[in-house]
Amino acid sequence: MLSPLLAIAPATVSWSPKVALVMIVCNVIAIVLGKATIKHPNEGAKLPNAAFFGGMGHAALLGTTSLGHIIGIGAIQGMAARGML
Repeated sequence: MLSPLLAIAPATVSWSPKVALVMIVCNVIAIVLGKATIKHPNEGAKLPNAAFFGGMGHAALLGTTSLGHIIGIGAIQGMAARGML
């Protein structure tokens, strides 16, 4: 019953420096987007070196990097489907 569904699932991409670079770029874009749009990015628990992440708090950094990983998964899968990775 599951074999037809598994047959249409896209193949996963093995890790490579290109895949890592795409994920890093997506996370940086998400951090910049979050820094520009979050009303109070420095609320809550502080990071050990907050200046490194633009003065953002722990919750804002966790939220933006989570969004960055979601964007990165889509970008990696899309680029792999097009044969770019």
